[in-house]
Amino acid sequence: MIRIVTRKRLVLLEADTHAAFERARQAKADAVAASAQHALEFNEAADRAERAEATSEELSALLTGAVGELAAEQEQLLLMSLDLRRLRAELERGPEAGDMLTMLLHYGEPHTVYRSREDAQADTATHGVPPDAVWVPSDERPPSAFRWRVEAFVYDAASNGFRRAFPPVAVPVRGAA
Repeated sequence: MIRIVTRKRLVLLEADTHAAFERARQAKADAVAASAQHALEFNEAADRAERAEATSEELSALLTGAVGELAAEQEQLLLMSLDLRRLRAELERGPEAGDMLTMLLHYGEPHTVYRSREDAQADTATHGVPPDAVWVPSDERPPSAFRWRVEAFVYDAASNGFRRAFPPVAVPVRGAA
């Protein structure tokens, strides 16, 4: 088969070829632009994912800490609840003979009442007394001569009240009978 190609046909083929090349060039430019846009979107998505992962790890650490604190607080609350029940039972029971209280005196004036001498002495540490301070027994000086002093009291059922555990020694007055 022989085909005769005319000048007009050659011009049309050449125009079609240029148009095809132009469309291919435009398609390539569009593909490059789309690829660049997809790469940009991918990088932004990757950055967001990294930030989300970092935030997730921080939140996880915070949540773990909060859960630990909550557990500790719940345990503390349980212990306080048990202590409160015990104290209520003691309050309903009332004092019994031999129960002791310790009063912390500041320059001879009552400051606070404690269940034990150790509690009173520990509280003085919050007021500037070293925790390892040596507590000496009271002497003949008046209570106002001491910055901090502890006095023990024992419940006396006969008088329905507390009396000093160690009453002061009676000193005879000269000339008294």
